[in-house]
Amino acid sequence: MRWERYAGRDVIALWVADTDFRAPPAVLEAMEARVRHGVFGYTNPPEELRQAIIERLARRYGWTVDPAWLVFLPGVVPGLHVSARRLLAADEHALLPTPLYQHFKRALELAPRAHREIPLVLDNGRWVFDLDALRRARTAKTRLLYLCNPQNPGGTVFRREELLRLAELAPGCVIVSDEIHCDLVLDEAARHVPIASLAPEISRRTVTLMSANKAFNIPAAGCAWAIIEDLQLREAMSVDVRAHLLPSPSVFGYAATLGALREGDGWLAAQIAYLRGNRDLVERELPLPMARVQATYLAWIDCSNLPAMDAHDHFLRHGVALSPGAQFGAPRYVRLNFGTQRARLRQALARMQTALGSAG
Repeated sequence: MRWERYAGRDVIALWVADTDFRAPPAVLEAMEARVRHGVFGYTNPPEELRQAIIERLARRYGWTVDPAWLVFLPGVVPGLHVSARRLLAADEHALLPTPLYQHFKRALELAPRAHREIPLVLDNGRWVFDLDALRRARTAKTRLLYLCNPQNPGGTVFRREELLRLAELAPGCVIVSDEIHCDLVLDEAARHVPIASLAPEISRRTVTLMSANKAFNIPAAGCAWAIIEDLQLREAMSVDVRAHLLPSPSVFGYAATLGALREGDGWLAAQIAYLRGNRDLVERELPLPMARVQATYLAWIDCSNLPAMDAHDHFLRHGVALSPGAQFGAPRYVRLNFGTQRARLRQALARMQTALGSAG
């Protein structure tokens, strides 16, 4: 999809968040084995996959999760839409720390549910919460707080103490946390902390959305899960799949995810090292302000000082397609996907440098 949008044009497509890398060999082998099996009927989530997720969360984050807490979904974005419709009453209210992946806001708009955007603030090269603004934005009807950790598009890996303060300022709120980029931490000193892992009280009011799709580049396979301790929240997040309003994950999604979690960590480590080099190249070669990309393969670039008011259009006219910042609530920014081959990235950065030397 990323490349087909500009088919027939001399455009390097660095917008939507998937990569240009083949999936790990373990994933390809798991998919091939599923094809050889030859029967693709209705399929329950494999118990082996449930166990692989539980073991991974314990090993990587020290987070003990009961297998019964898992709710399988076709993707994280459907999970956002379900949360807006099923966890918020029509007269209730949500909080969105922005800039933010556009489907958070889109889910609330389509539900529709009232919401308030709370701008993140830049502190020592990291986008962090404005706790005073968050406190002021709460109302008696505020029921839901959305979180994206690691942050998309800002690239922040939130620290334990930052997440604790956030949770403390939202007592009684359900926290819906998109943690799909948790395996893509680039800074060696940073560690992903699932907000639900901080304390039992926080776990009981958190819906954590996860998937192997981003880390292993398998988004079209179709498999995600929510981790939900509270039975009432779990039932609310399950009803649309049980009623077939949402599809179950793909049988190939189950197979690909299990292969990735069981045997893909060597490939993942090599990818992270490569992405770290790409991140450093973007920061070194592009003379525009951007926060440190601690995680993800997405650079959030400040174009406020460009003469061109529409930075997305300006770079596109010079042969590079980025994501427009307006999608995330910040029109003077663009988001660059550096999850591509380094030679292609160098070519794109050269074109962007040419664009910066052009007035319009």
